[in-house]
Amino acid sequence: MQNRLNVLGALILSMGVIMAGCSKKSDQGSQSNGSRQFLSLGTAPPGGAFFVVGSAIAEVVQAHTENTGWQITAEATKGTQENIHRLDKSEIDFALANAAITFFAVRGQGKWDKQYPIQSVMTLAPNVALFVTPANSGIKTMADLKGRRVVIGPAGAGFEYFVGPILEAHGLSYEDIQPLNDTQAGAVALLADGSADAAFLGGVVPTASITQACASQDIRFIQFDEAAKDHLISEYPFFEPKTIPANTYKGQTATFHGLNVGSMILVTGSSVPEATVYEFTKTLYEHAAEVVEKHPAGSAINPTNAVRDTGTAFHPGAIRYYKEIGIWKKD
Repeated sequence: MQNRLNVLGALILSMGVIMAGCSKKSDQGSQSNGSRQFLSLGTAPPGGAFFVVGSAIAEVVQAHTENTGWQITAEATKGTQENIHRLDKSEIDFALANAAITFFAVRGQGKWDKQYPIQSVMTLAPNVALFVTPANSGIKTMADLKGRRVVIGPAGAGFEYFVGPILEAHGLSYEDIQPLNDTQAGAVALLADGSADAAFLGGVVPTASITQACASQDIRFIQFDEAAKDHLISEYPFFEPKTIPANTYKGQTATFHGLNVGSMILVTGSSVPEATVYEFTKTLYEHAAEVVEKHPAGSAINPTNAVRDTGTAFHPGAIRYYKEIGIWKKD
């Protein structure tokens, strides 16, 4: 008899656990589909502009969720390539990405294994990058990089998607230089101790790494050939002419006529609902001034730049908002 009671008690306890589990799943479902929706935004490793700007965007949109009930978090990631993979798997909802890397990802070109269903939400700050070298290196032109030790970005970061075309437009390739992989901070150290002859540096102007390099020694900015610049701009939509005003960096007495090599862009997966992207775009755009307070890159959220085509199609939700406010001119 006692055994039967024990068995019956165990069955009742098991059913209670099962019901509790079902109740918990139901509660989780109501949180994600009801009054509160959890959204995540992929950024990049801490220390760079992507992480700061992405965190600012998440914070600003989170502060204005009266109508949506969203809870938004910014996640530190390895950068654009990881963000694209995670958007494809629906592990995150939005992300910051480099326009050049994304251009090739949506087309399945380069090292990408397929065409990734990524769409643009907003074009953000330009990435103004260039080759710099110590003034006493003997390197004065792009052609002079041949055979020299050149830092071309961290391994696996995807810099080859814009550095490669730049070299090619100047009649060079990775085989013509001695490529070194390191972060921008690491590149500055390599230039300082003579371990590198030149480095590809850049980002939102002013860029901390270039400021640091110019503060430690006399630095020469290597000018792009005009014909090469024209070719790059006509061949790829993510390239555009950008200048660095004189005296932005120590020793830079003249305006540098360079290139935006791939803007920071806000992207999402094509499967993210139109209503979600519409509301996110609207909230961010209407409170852009609050992003500027946290990082100057927020000033790029303006009528001209936000809708700039970098080669990745815009999400219908973003287009809907831009049409409403009259800045969408592509149709």
